[in-house]
Amino acid sequence: MTGNFTPRILLAEDDDAMRAYLERALVNAGYEVDSVDRGTAALPLLQEGKYDLLLSDIVMPEMDGIELAQRCNEISPQTKIMFVTGFAAVTLRASREQPHAKVLSKPFHLRDLVLEVERVLRDTVGVGI
Repeated sequence: MTGNFTPRILLAEDDDAMRAYLERALVNAGYEVDSVDRGTAALPLLQEGKYDLLLSDIVMPEMDGIELAQRCNEISPQTKIMFVTGFAAVTLRASREQPHAKVLSKPFHLRDLVLEVERVLRDTVGVGI
């Protein structure tokens, strides 16, 4: 990552406190972050802008993170996907339905989140260089 490239992250998390916590950590790590409180609110943003990563909770009202990821793959196939969840059974479902997506189980340390985001984005940007 050279020059003025700042990775853009779309964060979808229905828990207000968790969303603020994650957004602050990612911004502090140097990312540009747009955050929404539900999957349905993320769709128009995916259609309007280019995101390097969709970071989504899995269990959300209206549209869960897995459905959001499927829609993201259709709208913006270059966007990488990473899930956060507190439910082990949901982690298994996400792994089956989105095999290339990273799943981070709650609770996690913010440092671990930032390291995983860096790794996912590095693996994307570093390909073919």
